[in-house]
Amino acid sequence: MATKTSNKINRIRTFALSLVFIGIFVMYIGIFFRSSPIIMTITMILGFLFVVSSSGVYFWIGMISTKAVRVECPTCGKITKILGRVDACMHCDEPLTLDPALEGKEFDTKYNRKSYQSQDEKPQNENQK
Repeated sequence: MATKTSNKINRIRTFALSLVFIGIFVMYIGIFFRSSPIIMTITMILGFLFVVSSSGVYFWIGMISTKAVRVECPTCGKITKILGRVDACMHCDEPLTLDPALEGKEFDTKYNRKSYQSQDEKPQNENQK
């Protein structure tokens, strides 16, 4: 069974949006504890921290997004951004890679891990000696 591919930038933005909703929900729960000011204050502060942390995540992914490589998707023809060795198109979720060694292989996010990259590069370095 194939896993659903998704663009890394969109996944992180979705996580940040979920932090906003979680924070608002936690603050909303705090309204039910008006009779206990300590619990209400804790839930309000906790919800506020969720919302502020989402702002930090949005800022972080914005900085990463400015450095991402822009390519044209061969399937939909739209410009998309790639993070790492493999990623998916932001528009049509087509698996994309900039590494010629990975072309034609099954899409897997393990190709972006440092441990996999070092294993993948060892045979190439041995052939060069």
